[in-house]
Amino acid sequence: MKNIFLTAAVTSVALVSCGTVQSLVQNTFPYTANVLVSTGVPADKEVSSTATASNIQTWFGGNNDAKIKDVRISDAKVSVVSPSGGTLNAFKSIKVYISSNGTGEKLVASRSNIATDASSINLDLENTGFLDSVVKSTGVTVRTVYELKNQTSSDMNLRVALNFSSVPAN
Repeated sequence: MKNIFLTAAVTSVALVSCGTVQSLVQNTFPYTANVLVSTGVPADKEVSSTATASNIQTWFGGNNDAKIKDVRISDAKVSVVSPSGGTLNAFKSIKVYISSNGTGEKLVASRSNIATDASSINLDLENTGFLDSVVKSTGVTVRTVYELKNQTSSDMNLRVALNFSSVPAN
């Protein structure tokens, strides 16, 4: 009887520790970009803003030998930083692309037909496959393309927050 309880306890600890190791092994790394939407931006016209992915470069620095693989987009969110109390109701659509030196641009997240008075929304993730070659390259950039339903009455600052997940390479 004592052996059954001991075996059950050891098995429970092993299963819990496997889950902990799994969560430690799966890496998640963030990227944020700021986008300025000026009052002069016309409605019904796509406008583009590009930012260098400096925090991705900090993680990998163009290191093709980085010990990760199966990099995917895991979360994408757009939030109004200013003006205070600003909403996303002026936007018709938002698309986010990622690229780097030597790789083609890939659409990673988007949202169209935006109809919300919220100050932030989660974007729909695109099935781009693995992004290993992009995030391990140098010169990683994120391009945000947006279209307004109508012009804004004041400048607006947005934050685009992307999260990527990966697993360790063998």
